Amino acid sequence: MNFELAPELRMLRDSARRFVAEELAPLEARYANEPDIPDDVRRVLQDKAKTLGFWAFDLPEEVGGGGVGVTGMCVVFEELARCNVPSFRAPTVFTPYLGPVLFHGDERQKAQYLMPVVQGSKRTCFALTEAGAGSDPAGMRTTAVADGVDFVINGAKIFITGADKADFVQLFARTMRDGQDLGVSCFLVDRATPGLRLGQCFDLMSPDKPWELLFDNVRVPAEQIVGGIGRGWELAREFLDMGRLIHGPKSIGRAQRALELAIDYANTRHTFGQPLAKRQAIQWMIADSTVELHAARAMVYHAAWKADQGLDYHLEASAVKLYADEMLIRVVDRAIQIHGGLGLSRELPLELMYRDARSRTITEGSSEMQRMIISTGVLSGRHGVNRFDT
Repeated sequence: MNFELAPELRMLRDSARRFVAEELAPLEARYANEPDIPDDVRRVLQDKAKTLGFWAFDLPEEVGGGGVGVTGMCVVFEELARCNVPSFRAPTVFTPYLGPVLFHGDERQKAQYLMPVVQGSKRTCFALTEAGAGSDPAGMRTTAVADGVDFVINGAKIFITGADKADFVQLFARTMRDGQDLGVSCFLVDRATPGLRLGQCFDLMSPDKPWELLFDNVRVPAEQIVGGIGRGWELAREFLDMGRLIHGPKSIGRAQRALELAIDYANTRHTFGQPLAKRQAIQWMIADSTVELHAARAMVYHAAWKADQGLDYHLEASAVKLYADEMLIRVVDRAIQIHGGLGLSRELPLELMYRDARSRTITEGSSEMQRMIISTGVLSGRHGVNRFDT
């Protein structure tokens, strides 16, 4: 069992760290509390990333990506998450917001939708969540009813990140034909399609601003279905598993920065003639944060290793999201406590990090949902308690 990063991944990590320090950190003060960076700034950063060979670093080589695998993706995302430039809640400077669904398309779909996203000329969004069906597929109310060779879509999706700038939507809808429920399918719906429009923009406690998408008799050809009718939940699970795993390195990067800020402050701030670092209460907060961060990092890279080996990591993805996101809240909270009043101010990034951390225990499936997934898998016998085997 080797816990050391391969030389090429260490080089990738070091390069990403330099890029964050030199190109992104200087932008943080200006854009940290914005929902996104301006498109012209993004394009400049993307061009620099492409010059350095970073663009699409995580995608397979056969589509022009860097092919570093899930472990490499985690290494880079951990570095990016140390910076509060908003695009790195969805790191679209280094890689397109894509998800695995488009890789299941046919050749026409790949040429028309996958490759333009890989090349950076198109953007997409993932529309699954509904007001009454966040994690409950049985509650989905958006329908796609067969009408000749087309499907007519009606319904609404909420909390859709990037919907305002997407060129097309990866939409999940309950498919119907002659009154028969054919299951959930995934449709590729161009934003310009008549009947598709933006609804409410949600102003969250974090700087993110997701959207509502409304579908009013949106007519889509059957050829826009990805992977066949009724395969939607299979595709959605793959998307969600990867999304939940990637919560891990993002939480680790943010927690690492918060811990380092707390350590520096504890060593330099004096009270009653001694640095805070001499106080047992502070020492224990630093110790607890160090231990929890170490545990989360081990969980993340074990799950990434399983994903790269082609092994089932469904339970690990939920465990990573549950533990890493809740760990982040605790570590940032302790860092704020150690800083006292300064930790509450916008002079430091901690208050923004706390708002962002709090949102993470709900997005991509709440902590309660992850506990249900884990317990159901273990209690049913589908997943063993010892997950180091296959």
